[in-house]
Amino acid sequence: MANDKRCLGFGIIGAGFMGQTYARTLATQVKNAKLVAVAGGTRAQQLASEYNVASEPSVEALLARSDVDAVCIATPHALHGPQGLAAAQAGKHIVIDKPMATTAAACDEILEACKEKELRCEITFTQRERTCNIETRRMIQSGELGRLYSMHNIQIVPNGMKTTPQWQLLPENVGVLMGHGIHNIDQVRWFTGKEVARVFAKLRSFDPQYSVDSTSDLVLTLADGTVCTIFCSFEVPAPGIPRTGGATQVVCERGNIDSDWYGELRVTRDGGPWEVVAKQEPIDWAGKGFLDPVRLKTYAAIIQRLVDAVHAGEGYGGTGWDGRQSVAVAEAAYESSRTGREITLP
Repeated sequence: MANDKRCLGFGIIGAGFMGQTYARTLATQVKNAKLVAVAGGTRAQQLASEYNVASEPSVEALLARSDVDAVCIATPHALHGPQGLAAAQAGKHIVIDKPMATTAAACDEILEACKEKELRCEITFTQRERTCNIETRRMIQSGELGRLYSMHNIQIVPNGMKTTPQWQLLPENVGVLMGHGIHNIDQVRWFTGKEVARVFAKLRSFDPQYSVDSTSDLVLTLADGTVCTIFCSFEVPAPGIPRTGGATQVVCERGNIDSDWYGELRVTRDGGPWEVVAKQEPIDWAGKGFLDPVRLKTYAAIIQRLVDAVHAGEGYGGTGWDGRQSVAVAEAAYESSRTGREITLP
């Protein structure tokens, strides 16, 4: 978007669903930034033409451009690690679609390169930007409902495996927990402000045609002993279960929280009735589709933080560490499911 400062030049790696998301977000909702080039994927030239920017023949060519200050990585999950590292080594600030990478070791390499070159690294944990989730976190961390007893975090996509892009079903991209349940893992850490100490999990697919997980149950023990659970499934029959497209249920000492990420946040305090305390503006999937400005706001908030931090000269930082920790928890969940053991995180 037009601005009074020098625009931060962005390149996008990947031109599919998320590449289009980043392009529209940069064009319409981010100040002091502009899209200058696109690379990667069969639709890169088309996307570049739509926004009147350069189409580069390779990721290397895009990273070599002097007018690219930052990149948005919107490629299959297995590519996030190597492309994120290449971008950091090229001196580019980074926005990486979740998951940050498919292993914690790959995340560490990216973070080390970013630290060495004083770069920002943001992971698109968009659920952090939604109204009900922001208020849920505030209530938990303020202590107004007393001590946190337990939390159940849910993500259900009815018949989701039938609409999931085929590349997400390839083993190198790990599975639904790594690709989507990573939001749930991040929310547990973000809501509580605590690290996960131990993980016990069962991951599976009820349909033998899928070689990756499509349903997962996790029991997370936090560093302070609090137990939180996660259920993530793309196999629940349609029409699904009300208020579980994304949901958080919290039990506290003096009240309970029932949050629909995409709807209403309800709270009961000191034995009183349920009351609605926040509402998320709905995304018009049927009309405006995935480029609805309401959806793009969450991406814009993340990118804007990076842009503002760079212009302020803040240096190394961002949510890269959060991305790394969530991947580490997911890795532990896969290991727990394979071995049948509870995994202790270092």
